Amino acid sequence: MTTADTSTTAASAPPTGARMTGRQVAALMVLLASQFMMAADFSVLNVALPEVGVSLGFSTGSLQWITTTFALCAAGCTLVFGRVGDYVGRRRIFTAGMVVLAVSSLVGGIADSAAMLLVARTLQGLATAAVTPAALALLTTAFAEPSLRTRALGLNSVMMSSGFSVGAILGGVLTDALSWRWAFFINIPVAIAAIAVVPLVVDESRAGQRSRIDLPGALLITLGLFSGIYGVTRVGEQGLDLTAGVALIAAAVLLSVFWTVESRTVDALVPVKVLRKPDIAFGNVAALFIFGGETALIFFTGLYVQNVLGLSSLVAGLVLLGIGTGQIIAGVVGPRLLQRVSPRTMLGISLALQGAFMLPALWATADSRWLIPLIITQFVNAFFSMMAALCFMVIATSSVDADEQGMATGMATQSQQVGIAIGIPLVSAAFATVVGQGTATAAKELTGIHVAIGVAGVSQLAVGLLLWLVLRSKFSSPQ
Repeated sequence: MTTADTSTTAASAPPTGARMTGRQVAALMVLLASQFMMAADFSVLNVALPEVGVSLGFSTGSLQWITTTFALCAAGCTLVFGRVGDYVGRRRIFTAGMVVLAVSSLVGGIADSAAMLLVARTLQGLATAAVTPAALALLTTAFAEPSLRTRALGLNSVMMSSGFSVGAILGGVLTDALSWRWAFFINIPVAIAAIAVVPLVVDESRAGQRSRIDLPGALLITLGLFSGIYGVTRVGEQGLDLTAGVALIAAAVLLSVFWTVESRTVDALVPVKVLRKPDIAFGNVAALFIFGGETALIFFTGLYVQNVLGLSSLVAGLVLLGIGTGQIIAGVVGPRLLQRVSPRTMLGISLALQGAFMLPALWATADSRWLIPLIITQFVNAFFSMMAALCFMVIATSSVDADEQGMATGMATQSQQVGIAIGIPLVSAAFATVVGQGTATAAKELTGIHVAIGVAGVSQLAVGLLLWLVLRSKFSSPQ
């Protein structure tokens, strides 16, 4: 029986009644807190971008780089740091990442120029790329018992998914009450606490067999993802121009060469045999749609509430709490459900339902009475989004051996980060085809929002149904 078969059988078994030790609870708390903070860092400045631009002299067109710089580094380097953690120690990589986060947050908080702020966001992205897969690998190795691992992964998915939406709300509150600089400063005490506590409650974890680091593979995957994410971001903002086209073609070439190199390398960064596992391959594809669709929904919900309905950012935040509540409930219920239902089966169903409950927003009007049904349908959407995320994490981390956990969690985290990075630009491209460039009326924006959400929802529904058909077949069973 393969590792994946064993994990699926365990997930289908009745609860064992296993309990976490006090040390495991402490480890879980500090690792989850770090995951939440990393996810929140992606979006914490989104609502404060206009104020940051005025304060530091960003032009309107260059503001997007505050977010894009972070996303490029976080998504482009995650897999590399995840694999390095396998070799040198995941706790060591986690701690080093937290040190970089504390330093970069201080630099960002005191930044007096646009260049200085972008340096800080670059370092924050690198810190996220190091900490996120390391924390996830430490979780999977700390909780060997299947039911405890599934519970820990469920809570981790809650922190990662809700961190993006809460980060946007937190950024607004901090900016209004204090200053946008506190969106950086708030990270420092959390990072220092993690640096101090993790060595006390988390054991070091690394691969049993060490090999040389695959530098060519690391360079190719990093440059390929950089080019791809930049190209997609450019398409979302400027349309498919020459620069975007060159970036996307370069990404395709680099990733193709990466596949060729990895198939011929003994100590590959990502062994091709792993990439060929249907559970791994389809699970990571699903992650792009799970996280990309949800972040796009959050973005366009805020646009609808503020630009179409003319309500405040506080109301937009309260609407987003419906999404956060749905994610939290699914994070609690999901692990219990997955003890009875195969994650393979639930992944496709959950993604399809995530997309289906996005589509009622197509009938939203400029009447504020639409807020109640919007909150209800988005609550259900968020529930299934979290269920899909949990299924994906269980599949991605249980289909490989312990020595490859850093690689597996790096791939899983990278897929999540790439989804978050490209979700808004891709859906924004559909929005832009309706509203065009420049200022648009509320009515035109509403039409654009309908088109954007329709594209995201239908894509999720279609991919979810396809995954359900594929992963439930005999073909999906690892050989």
